[in-house]
Parts: sequence; structure tokens; C-alpha cells
Amino acid sequence: MGHKHTKEEILEGALSAAFDDGLSQLTFGRLAKRLGISDRVVVYYFPSKDDLIGEVLAAMGAELQATLAPAFTSPASDHRELLRAVWPVLARPDADPVFALFFEAGGLAATGCEPYASLVPQLVEAWIEWAAAFIRGTRPYRRAEAEVAIAVIDGLLLTRQLAGPEVANRAARRLSAPTRRG
Repeated sequence: MGHKHTKEEILEGALSAAFDDGLSQLTFGRLAKRLGISDRVVVYYFPSKDDLIGEVLAAMGAELQATLAPAFTSPASDHRELLRAVWPVLARPDADPVFALFFEAGGLAATGCEPYASLVPQLVEAWIEWAAAFIRGTRPYRRAEAEVAIAVIDGLLLTRQLAGPEVANRAARRLSAPTRRG
């Protein structure tokens, strides 16, 4: 009798496959072949592709939160202070694959492709709620500042993916600097 894969091992393999080949190429058959198992084993733990994709996106989000945790040593007063704290972590080359995958999911969601169209807004909402916990102030203020922070960070990260790190780093410095004219 061969090795029995756990759900965690299959999820880890699915996340690795998504990083290597993209979310759009993740299928039960390809994943099973990659892991050297029957696709029925994958289906046992993930009854639908939507279930598999949902768990891959959640695992990606958890991985990113763990990466960002050291940047949150104290609550920020606003989105600029939050940006100053997290950008050095987000702007590292080792974070790029996570965001490339996130933007692929976002692109699939924007075209109405399921399960992305349902899952990605939930992921963004979870990010906003998570970020709000790291901002001081009333609940409405924290929420509003977290929405701005996530919008700005996503824009900077997309710029990093498309225009390069130098452009995104210059923009991040400008966005997080005190306002001045000239």
C-alpha cells in the first residue's frame, strides 16, 4: 500500500502548483499527477474545484499574514503610517510570487470567472478587516483607513508587478511622505 496523503499535504502541493503554473492551470488531474496520486484522493479532500481554489486562496492569505506579522509591532495612526511599516516587507522579491498569484485571482474575478468572482471579494474584505485591527481609533475610522491602506498597497504591488520595483518604491516613498508642494 502506498503513501496516503493528508489534506494538508495536498493543499501544500496545490499551493506550490499554483505558484509554479498559475491558478488557471490548477486542476484535479494536474495536481494528482504532480503529487503522484489518484485524482480521486484529491476529490476526497476537496469535493469541488471551488473548494480547492478557496482553500488555496485562504492558504495564500495566511502565508502573507505570517510574512507581514513582524511589520506590525505597534498600531498605526493612519494608512500612511501603516504603509511605511508594511512596504519594506511587501517590496521584497520573495513576496512577488504571492502577489502575482493574488493578481491572477483578481483578474479572473474581474472577468466574472467563478469561483474567483465570489472568493476574491471575500479575500479583500478579510484583508481590510485584518488591517483595521492594526490602526488606532474608532471602528469607523479604522475601517476607512484600512480600506485606503489596502487600495494603496494593492496599487503599489500591481505597479511593482507591471512597472518594476523601482517605480513602486518611488511611489511608496512619495505616498507615505508628509505632504509638501513643489
